Amino acid sequence: MQDQTPEEYEISFSIISNVGMAKSLVMEGLFAAREGNFELAKQKLDDSKTYFTEGHKIHSMLIQREASGDKVPFSLIFMHAEDQLMSAETISTLVEEMIEMYKRINI
Repeated sequence: MQDQTPEEYEISFSIISNVGMAKSLVMEGLFAAREGNFELAKQKLDDSKTYFTEGHKIHSMLIQREASGDKVPFSLIFMHAEDQLMSAETISTLVEEMIEMYKRINI
């Protein structure tokens, strides 16, 4: 197994940071919806998408790099970054549905 360079660690941590922020904002959106503040909930979800998109762009860049023949070194940190990316996407989808349920309950 090849070691990651400091730059590759920075890339992994950039993914973790961006999608972590996205997850936090999604949860803030859910908490706002629980209180009936659907405007704030929408804003939080919109803001989260900016961070998620940035994390996804970085991840996609690595996939393209490897697809072009430049092997991307594997590490536990990189695996954690991918795990955080997937969980942020799942949580976002579920929270969007939960907010819709809160809206229906509060009608």
